[in-house]
Amino acid sequence: MPATDYLNPNIPPNLKRVTIPIVDATDETLIGYGCLVDDPNTFPVKIVRWPAKGWRPVDSDTGDEAGTTQGVFVSEWRGDILFGRNEAVGGHYILGYGTEPGAAREDHAETPRELLLWHANYHPDGGQLFFPLENKPFLVPLALPGDDVKPEQFVCFRFDGTRGLYIHPDVWHEGVFALAGTQRFFDKQGAVHARVSVHFPGEFGCLVKVDL
Repeated sequence: MPATDYLNPNIPPNLKRVTIPIVDATDETLIGYGCLVDDPNTFPVKIVRWPAKGWRPVDSDTGDEAGTTQGVFVSEWRGDILFGRNEAVGGHYILGYGTEPGAAREDHAETPRELLLWHANYHPDGGQLFFPLENKPFLVPLALPGDDVKPEQFVCFRFDGTRGLYIHPDVWHEGVFALAGTQRFFDKQGAVHARVSVHFPGEFGCLVKVDL
């Protein structure tokens, strides 16, 4: 399968919207998805052992030694386009749009009123931790594990900016989203950085919508 061009997603016009709910992130609402984090320096990020290809198991002292990588994740609105930059893995992406993608512009500073997502992914090799470096609210859409995920199974969690988020391995997500302007996060995740993706326009003929 060819690699996705995350800075030129080539989204068809006039796709239907699937609006997902916004839920306040608490220890209870995040059960199954992950948990809130108070101290990113001491919180352990789970690394998943490399899977065996046959009936012989991977030796118990191997297969999880790549460890973690870390850096700053930047979520930045430029006009109608939400960009993400992940220094931990050298990634640069368009995370979403604040209007019809074909009409999106970068030459204004108006506050976005909606967020349209075209893509999500999960990491089978380990968990991922995001911790805000500025005390500002942020959003994270998540869906529970399973390759047969549907757009309407996503939930957008709202964080007040005082605590971070740890996402379990295999949980669907797409970075962390500033509500406006630019926001920075400490990011720690598995160093292998395996990524499994869902493409909403290509698979479901839709964009996932969050009302801001």
